[in-house]
Amino acid sequence: MTNWNWNEVIKQANHGSPEPPRKVEKTEKEWKEQLSPEQYQITRKKGTERAYTGAYCESHTPGKYACICCNTILFDSQLKFESNSGWPSFTEPYNDNVVKHEKDTSYGMVRVEVMCNVCDAHLGHVFPDGPEPSGLRYCINSASINLVTES
Repeated sequence: MTNWNWNEVIKQANHGSPEPPRKVEKTEKEWKEQLSPEQYQITRKKGTERAYTGAYCESHTPGKYACICCNTILFDSQLKFESNSGWPSFTEPYNDNVVKHEKDTSYGMVRVEVMCNVCDAHLGHVFPDGPEPSGLRYCINSASINLVTES
């Protein structure tokens, strides 16, 4: 397992993330047929939902969060925390190879974009202001994930 910290995130953003467990590729038409307009705008066009409007922003339901596009498990509810940022926040990904980090210079700032490593869906961004032990805050759009509850 990766020792998740900001230096590791920056290393991956600059030099590439681990190989994904598998790859899912679809045409734009297929994505549009599968996703709602909001999900498509966020995951395929790198959009964002308004703060405090997402279904999982304040959810405390136990389970795993999967990519809305390809069902890859991305985050665990046990690693979710209240960041007061307006989006669901996690301290680290579920596995080493399920998310990828890319440098994002849009909007006149430098950030690190978080994407599904399997299908390239835009999920959100990661910041170095989260709780220990990772110090990370994966700020994720609710529209890009789906809660899979444990039975």
